[in-house]
Amino acid sequence: MGDNVTLTRDGVIATVTLNRPDRRNSLSDPMLSELAAAFVELRDDSATRVVVVTGAPPVFSAGADAGLKSSMSEAERRAVFGQRKSQFRRLFERANTLLENLEQATIAMINGHAVGGGWGLTLACDFRWAAAEAQLWIPEVDLGVPLGIASTTRFVRLVGPARAKEIIMECRRYSAAEAQAWGLVHRVVPGASLAKEVRAYADSLAAKPFKALAEVKARINAIARTGIPEVNAMTEGFLDRG
Repeated sequence: MGDNVTLTRDGVIATVTLNRPDRRNSLSDPMLSELAAAFVELRDDSATRVVVVTGAPPVFSAGADAGLKSSMSEAERRAVFGQRKSQFRRLFERANTLLENLEQATIAMINGHAVGGGWGLTLACDFRWAAAEAQLWIPEVDLGVPLGIASTTRFVRLVGPARAKEIIMECRRYSAAEAQAWGLVHRVVPGASLAKEVRAYADSLAAKPFKALAEVKARINAIARTGIPEVNAMTEGFLDRG
């Protein structure tokens, strides 16, 4: 893919890894472009049944690489973010939409802290597994900028407006267990066994009839977005993976 994202395959399981450990896997424009390219490649890959998204240790992602610092004044933060927010949000939403719309089942393997857009990226996956040591939080309001509409929308869909307001407006850090209690994480396991547990779960999904799994995923996504399943559009054109 490039210097910022790796795409590896092991049988029918593909793994997309955010690979900027020196920058805590923060989401730069080049990384988002490479993520989108990886998801486009997987979209047309008839051999892959399950996609795992993770970060190079020790974190999942520190969020947007916007050059913002807590020491900046609100005016400075808004000026810095304002210079690139349209471009970042366009690239971020493109990558997230491609991920969310993959026919394959997708698993976010949250191997460390997931912050801001990093947490938002996990919400585009079907399943979220987290290391017990991981923490998740949305710092944007404290930095003087609003969370993007894409991540905000996914929070509202998953937990409702009241809890979405609490998460986004309070900027509090949540443990993986707290996120699980709110339905934002499906499983929490010790970090040392996370990769093994996720692989076993991916194998169990890969063993299921692909077309049925893909159709159910598409229906659920459509209902979550609109409340009305567009059956005809969702039952045509699934890739033949056997």
